[in-house]
Amino acid sequence: MSTSAAQAAAFFTELGADGSVWTIEDDAGIPAPVGATGERAMPFWSRKSRALSVIATAPAYAGFRPRQISRAEFESRWLPGLAEDGLLIGVNWAGERATGYELSVDDFLARLPA
Repeated sequence: MSTSAAQAAAFFTELGADGSVWTIEDDAGIPAPVGATGERAMPFWSRKSRALSVIATAPAYAGFRPRQISRAEFESRWLPGLAEDGLLIGVNWAGERATGYELSVDDFLARLPA
């Protein structure tokens, strides 16, 4: 299993632990960079520590801060908004370049634990 696949699997396992999703933001908002496929993805993490790690290691995200989102809010407001905006969901991106899996909202929902 690749590192990206392991990070994605961990996202869905850890998500059930406390019911929160984490993203990062600065004064301009939440990043949504263009990924390898040419589509924009907004990053989310299953734990605050993972978001903090990317802030500390990825130069592009230096100066960002973590933002907690309840699972209920994420499912009811964020997922529909991401789908409407045509954004992919980046899950547990890691490393200096903050890379990892990017899923469509439908693919994300198919993997989401009950």
